[in-house]
Amino acid sequence: MHLKTPRRAAPLSRSVVLLAALAVPLGACSTLDALNPWSGKPEELEVKQDPSTIPVEELYNRGIDALNRQNYGTAVQQFDQIEQNYPYSTWTVNAQLMQGYAEYLRNHYTDAIGVLDRFIQLHPAHRDIAYAYYLRALCYYEQIADIRRDQKATQEAMGALQEVVNRFPDSAYARDARLKIDLARDHLAGKEMEVGRYYQRQRLYTAAIGRFQRVVDDFQTTNHVPEALHRLTEIYLTLGLVDQARKTAAVLGHNYPGSEWYEDSYNDLTRSGEVDQAGNPTTAPQSKPGFFGRVFGTTF
Repeated sequence: MHLKTPRRAAPLSRSVVLLAALAVPLGACSTLDALNPWSGKPEELEVKQDPSTIPVEELYNRGIDALNRQNYGTAVQQFDQIEQNYPYSTWTVNAQLMQGYAEYLRNHYTDAIGVLDRFIQLHPAHRDIAYAYYLRALCYYEQIADIRRDQKATQEAMGALQEVVNRFPDSAYARDARLKIDLARDHLAGKEMEVGRYYQRQRLYTAAIGRFQRVVDDFQTTNHVPEALHRLTEIYLTLGLVDQARKTAAVLGHNYPGSEWYEDSYNDLTRSGEVDQAGNPTTAPQSKPGFFGRVFGTTF
């Protein structure tokens, strides 16, 4: 499955919103020029005109106007021109952040990460630094691939999201990051399950057990755990490890009593003759019951 969430505009600081509002009256001149048949399109004028001759405020407002028109490539160009021609201007700091935002909106995630990394390194105390970390994490999150592909991007996304949580635990960005971390963990567990099922079909049972056991141990909060316990029960029965099958099914029944996977495991044990219709073991356990055995006794 792909975790990519519907696109929504990222929140901006008050200062950035105010600057965007200021862009309206300044951009009006460009709108009037566009009505002149001899003037050409605003974008064409911006390309032809030497950026170093354009006031920094005008370049910034052109970038904001391009964002509002969803012309993200032009927005990136305008914000980059600010940094190139006015490196010491106070406008340049906001332009860097807006350039990263524009790259994110046009799905150029690697470019956006590069811009945001530079912003974070140069301006660690900026008032919008939390947003910069969050936007950077989103760039990784948007690259999470289908479970049939390599999950390096998922690991990177989880690391970037966790950094948001660690640095800004009480922010709205941290709350959303925690939710996305849970979704990413579920995605990783799904990958483990896919590989485990493949090994099980190929009768590579030791490898399959390792994958399913990892889901149980490392991804306990995901919704893949009931199936993982059921698959372990299946494999243990196939290998004749009756006691292990009972214990695993007992844990499944204790934690997920209403799960369809518990019903399947119970039916498998019944068909194999290891439990009777009342749920009682038909043979004695192979060893003294530990915790799992006690749970088994209270479940079946």
